[in-house]
Amino acid sequence: MSTLPPPQSPPPNNGAKCIAVDPASFQFAAFNSDPIGAPLPPATPKQVADHAAIAKAAAILQTDQPVAFPTETVYGLAANALRPEAVARIFQAKGRPSDNPLIVHISSLEMLHRLLPPGVALPAVYTNVIESVWPGPLTILIPRGPAVPLAVTGGHDTVAVRFPSHPVARALIAACGFPLAAPSANTSGRPSPTLAAHVLLDLGTRIPLVLDGGPCSGGVESTVLDGLATPPVVLRPGGITVEMLQTMPGLEHLRVYRRDFTDSAMEAAPTTPGMKYRHYTPEAEVVLFETAGADAASRSRLRAAVDDEARRLATQDPPYHVGIMRTTSVPAIPDAPLPPQTQEIELGTVPAHVAQGLFAALRELEARGVAVILVEGVGEELEGLAVMNRIRKAASRVVTVL
Repeated sequence: MSTLPPPQSPPPNNGAKCIAVDPASFQFAAFNSDPIGAPLPPATPKQVADHAAIAKAAAILQTDQPVAFPTETVYGLAANALRPEAVARIFQAKGRPSDNPLIVHISSLEMLHRLLPPGVALPAVYTNVIESVWPGPLTILIPRGPAVPLAVTGGHDTVAVRFPSHPVARALIAACGFPLAAPSANTSGRPSPTLAAHVLLDLGTRIPLVLDGGPCSGGVESTVLDGLATPPVVLRPGGITVEMLQTMPGLEHLRVYRRDFTDSAMEAAPTTPGMKYRHYTPEAEVVLFETAGADAASRSRLRAAVDDEARRLATQDPPYHVGIMRTTSVPAIPDAPLPPQTQEIELGTVPAHVAQGLFAALRELEARGVAVILVEGVGEELEGLAVMNRIRKAASRVVTVL
């Protein structure tokens, strides 16, 4: 376990300033073997204002204070990844355990190479995957160089790194000139934030600034790939799917942690976020309903089981207010209406759409005051693997529907 230095006392904070920034204000040269990290110069008054907001955020980060910013996955809470004092403030603001590693965000391959030990090359297994999906929602584990504090890695000699594709994230990292350590911008254990409003709700009195770049398009955190393992391992599924990675040279025999194997030592001393601690939990209890079948009959039984549980809870004394997160297109039974204290949110049937709305739906149902949230599970293909990974971590109970 790493030891964090005591943070300096932050300045008085009566509430985070929130600045809306249009992602379209930042354009970049095409990504290639030596990408240009800095955005192209602004051309319109709106672009000038948005670039000024980035400069303001970078100035705060230069003082070792944290700033929340949007990525294509979820909102992140950023600090200078190369300064232990700055990193300590992330843990302080979130209430995050110090052995839960952080992901380092970069804006160029040159910045990536600065994180490696002197004389150590980037492992060849990553060459094709980086060219294919970066910038994007993929995190890779690399050997940790001396520039990276152990506070970032939870004491490990590997560091998790990604190159985000969100224009605001790229512009902010480039403006800083240093990589940013950035977990999700929420109180530790809460559902990850996909809107600036979620960040303000959790951290609004703990940080000085939130850059509001609108809703996050991905909705779940990045895929984490450990190419240093033999064979390579996906430690956390995300928007870059296992099916996509398995088509790339060197990743044909890719394994997925928890799906294909478990490791108690890895659980006790995780090398990447999301492995050891319970995550994504709203105030309401979360109950996951899952079925192995993808056919209409299986989905119909799944919906019936969820509706029966909603009715049971709603007839308790006193009755429970129940939320339901729908992922199946099976129609409701006309002569069996749900109780009036039931709230429903349709996430859609496409795994990517479910992923986009997952955390926002948990937060929305919590805000509506439900006591229990019943979730219709999805198949574990494509983005569905990431969805089920997150719901299982949020759920206090899992019901298997046969």
